[in-house]
Amino acid sequence: MKRKATAVWKGTGKDGKGSLSSSNKFFDNTPYSAQSRFENEDGKLGTNPEELIAAAHAGCFSMALSFQIDGKGYTAEELNTVATVVLEKEEAGFSITGINLELTGKVPGMEKEEFEKLAKIAKDNCPVSKALNAVPISLSVEFSS
Repeated sequence: MKRKATAVWKGTGKDGKGSLSSSNKFFDNTPYSAQSRFENEDGKLGTNPEELIAAAHAGCFSMALSFQIDGKGYTAEELNTVATVVLEKEEAGFSITGINLELTGKVPGMEKEEFEKLAKIAKDNCPVSKALNAVPISLSVEFSS
């Protein structure tokens, strides 16, 4: 399986504007900019890469946990995950310095200790967690001036 998303950017880093699109058109030409990334907390100016990483991580983790719970013979009534991506300015620029997953779950019949154990397994093994730990990143470039 391969999943694709496209970013188009025009202009300078500070004053330019961009758009993000997914191949399935779930988001299509969604705006993003330096302002939506570094200055705007309410999302009115568009999205940003860190918000998309947070959404991907929360979704992947919740689904992975659901599979873990199902494997033990239970069914989750609800899993609610808030992922917070921390972006900090450092000497060489900005870095993602952490991701916090906040989980609230309701699984009838399951003990809290088992739920916590399965949540840790899901955190360590969902594909997005693995990707964010460290994966080879390839790059191919085409350029015209």
